[in-house]
Amino acid sequence: MPQVKAIIGLGNPGDNYAATRHNAGAWLVEILARQAGTELRPEKKFLGLYAKVLLDGHELHLLEPTTFMNRSGGAVAALCQFFKIAPDELLVAHDELDIAPGTARYKQGGGHGGHNGLRDIVSALGDKGFNRLRIGIGHPGDSRQVTNYVLGRPGKAELEAIGAALDECLATLPLAVSGDWARAMSRLHSFQG
Repeated sequence: MPQVKAIIGLGNPGDNYAATRHNAGAWLVEILARQAGTELRPEKKFLGLYAKVLLDGHELHLLEPTTFMNRSGGAVAALCQFFKIAPDELLVAHDELDIAPGTARYKQGGGHGGHNGLRDIVSALGDKGFNRLRIGIGHPGDSRQVTNYVLGRPGKAELEAIGAALDECLATLPLAVSGDWARAMSRLHSFQG
């Protein structure tokens, strides 16, 4: 499997959204930048916040689009074009309704599953073969409540569970980034926070 060259953390821009469930992917990229001793900085040509880091000897481009979630594709496409990154060298971290808080899953390729950020990335790249890191936020139980739910803030216990899953994601990233997807998946998918 190809090595990961860029990690994209999906979310919505601004303080109103920073602590909402929909920004779980952005939280991962923010933590990764902090752990690498750097910060994400505005980069107009990538329509987002950007940093370059080393993770276990692998150079990685980190991007948190500052467009709204449903317009994430332009930022991802701009980064890929500039650095000549193929879709299968991307890892897109995003919130996932179909997984409980405290769990996360890697996925290679596939559809958008109704996620507007993924839908826009598939459209912008013309390719759905990019890797995903699905961070569980749970489901409100009624499809009519999904919008308010993803744009809402998790409670304390839920936030702790998501934080534990993010920690485990970060622990498995060196394996995923190096292309050892089998071991990365085995470890992450057996974790229950």
